[in-house]
Amino acid sequence: MFESGQAPKVVGVEIAGFSVADPPEAWTAAGFRLDADGSCRIGGVRVRLVGRAAGRGITGWALRGLPAAVDEVDGVPTSLAAAEPTSGAVHPNGVTQLDHAVLMTPDLDRTVTALAALGTAPRRERDAELGGAAVRQVFYRCGEVVLEVIGTPGVHGAGPATLWGLTHTVRDLDAAAALLGEAAGRVKDAVQPGRRITTLRHRELGMSVPTALISAVP
Repeated sequence: MFESGQAPKVVGVEIAGFSVADPPEAWTAAGFRLDADGSCRIGGVRVRLVGRAAGRGITGWALRGLPAAVDEVDGVPTSLAAAEPTSGAVHPNGVTQLDHAVLMTPDLDRTVTALAALGTAPRRERDAELGGAAVRQVFYRCGEVVLEVIGTPGVHGAGPATLWGLTHTVRDLDAAAALLGEAAGRVKDAVQPGRRITTLRHRELGMSVPTALISAVP
């Protein structure tokens, strides 16, 4: 589910940042460099590490280019990012930007409708399996980040959509895996031709967000 497709950039809503309920030291252990305020600049996206007291995982996002002020998108806490995109930090793990974010939903139609209300249209769809169950992946381009929405076709469950995981592009995947040692899983071919990927053992690092690293587009 970390292996999204590439899509052409379009003008519209952009993902500017995320709030993550992790302690800063967990991301430092994963090879990220943090700013003095404890946040992490990954390409044009700022990840604010708000600590375990805020819960677990990704607790919300900041969007740029919204047609109107909103405080949630299909249950995902949302804030308006007015500032221009940030410039990325230089990270020891070689991460250069956020490749894609995964949004899990119990009602795929409902989430697609909520995103359409923001003026965001899918760029691609793909049927796949997750844990032996059929799922559909719907891909959006939101600035420099691909948003991968995953749900089961025809199922209309209750509850909000949930921001689930992040995949980051790195300059040198083998160097990143060597730096992280046993905290990095096996490096394997990604779905995208010419790219490779590794999934971090994020819990061992103290992170609550499923995290993967992927090589750059050839």
